[in-house]
Amino acid sequence: MKANWQRLSERVEYEEQFNALDEKLFAGFTTRNGGVSEFPYKTLNMGFHVGDTVDAVVQNRERVAKDVGFSLDHWVGSEQVHASVIQEVTKSDRGRGARSLRTAINETDGLYTRETDILLTSLYADCVPLYFYSPKNQIIGLCHAGWKGTVDQIGPKMVSEWVEKHGVQVSDIHILIGPCISQQQYEVDRTVIDRVNEQLPMKHKGIYTPTRADHFQLHLPALNRYLLEQAGILSAHIIESDRCTFSDDAFFSHRQDQGKTGRMMSMIGMKKVVER
Repeated sequence: MKANWQRLSERVEYEEQFNALDEKLFAGFTTRNGGVSEFPYKTLNMGFHVGDTVDAVVQNRERVAKDVGFSLDHWVGSEQVHASVIQEVTKSDRGRGARSLRTAINETDGLYTRETDILLTSLYADCVPLYFYSPKNQIIGLCHAGWKGTVDQIGPKMVSEWVEKHGVQVSDIHILIGPCISQQQYEVDRTVIDRVNEQLPMKHKGIYTPTRADHFQLHLPALNRYLLEQAGILSAHIIESDRCTFSDDAFFSHRQDQGKTGRMMSMIGMKKVVER
């Protein structure tokens, strides 16, 4: 299913179909617009780790917090290391990584929670954001899936964690694959493709194509979709964005900006419904 992104503000977009799964659910992705950061982080850099000033990042995050309706003190973020460690968080973790990298959850690329009033966050500049939601079990999750995390099965590991620890039925899990670098702009070498081939027991047309000697264009969203479907996720429950962070000037891109750039943020939370 193709994603249908809508603008919440100049700073934040949301995927209409995924958010419509539940009135409490909010899943969004920031742009590079509407912040205070200066070049080369102009202007809505959400990452503390890229060389921008802490004050600018906090101001940017406070603006986004107002847009999405989750206090910055209720955000949870992690130190992302392109691996596949997953951690459950609770209200006791609120505020971790929200105002500094020092307080973030260490060396973790996947977060999930079963509680309301927590905004899970993750940072990007070409890698794949994976959003997870189980309506029956009221569990939400985020995974940061670069090529290393992808071939290390971070998406399927989130699925397995939910099934084994919390009794979630795979058929009840819905997934959104967010904006990332497109196949046309993502050239990788033989080392990466050798790792990819470990996850592909047979040829799958379109996941990668050769370009020049020992170089290939890799379709990272398609690889994630394949691995998630192999884990039992229903194809109809996967919404896939076709937005390219390299080509779309609304986004930061590590490759387009040659390594010196800001970061977008994926976010997902369940708001507490106030009874009238």
